[in-house]
Amino acid sequence: MPWIQVKLNATSENAEQISDMLMEETGALSVTFLDAKDVPIFEPLPGETRLWGETDIVALYDAETDMDLVIAQLKTSSVLDDNFAYKVEQLEDKDWEREWMDNFHPMKFGERLWICPSWLEIPEPDAINVMLDPGLAFGTGTHATTALCLEWLESIDLTGKTVIDFGCGSGILAIAAIKLGAAKVVGIDIDPQAITASKENATRNGVADQLELFLPQDQPENLVADVVVANILAAPLRELSSIITAHVAPGGALAMSGVLDTQALDVASYYSENFTLDAIAEQQEWCRISGIKK
Repeated sequence: MPWIQVKLNATSENAEQISDMLMEETGALSVTFLDAKDVPIFEPLPGETRLWGETDIVALYDAETDMDLVIAQLKTSSVLDDNFAYKVEQLEDKDWEREWMDNFHPMKFGERLWICPSWLEIPEPDAINVMLDPGLAFGTGTHATTALCLEWLESIDLTGKTVIDFGCGSGILAIAAIKLGAAKVVGIDIDPQAITASKENATRNGVADQLELFLPQDQPENLVADVVVANILAAPLRELSSIITAHVAPGGALAMSGVLDTQALDVASYYSENFTLDAIAEQQEWCRISGIKK
């Protein structure tokens, strides 16, 4: 079953109050406390920056949950500061306790693209290989949403194209685009750890000079590309539809994922006026929406 989690920073003084509020007011299915000093899976890797306070709170929700409503409830709650830090993300398959490290094996997408853990041997040295260590950022290829985007990128001609990876996470889509022929890729993410992970993975793959990375507030104005891919979630795809649309050049291609099958038609409706949309692709309850800008 697909899930979404929210991470909040807290202190030992207010953690219990926040937990009660999450369960009673926002419908969280579970709430977990993590001592930032004692839990190794949330310790930063070299070069990463911790986003959270001395106590991390992780609340788990069904993926159908309206996360805009949850965040709105959090922002009006009396137990949180006005400028509290939070992060909403879909869960990787077997995300708990970094189990992905035991189950993350080389995977092939389409006819020529492989995603390979950086600590394992390459199955096909002559293929297009992306060597990946996602760190704490989303994106290994094991999740259906990432797989759908990788398959789409592999299926189109990226030769000499400019690409925007909107919500770049580990950098997996950005790096794959470069290795598939893109001349330049811009990665954008709200999470500084994602920027760090993307930069390190780009360096590992020898493509750092073709990848520019930005937090949203730092990105260039009037940024436009031939191809845009956005593997985020349904709510931001709706909320940011005008921004994402503006990033796509006329005649350019767009692919979006992070959308459940029950959400796909609604999300697609936000883009149908400006794009000629393809048939919606589906894998394990998750969907990909793609099309060409009119």
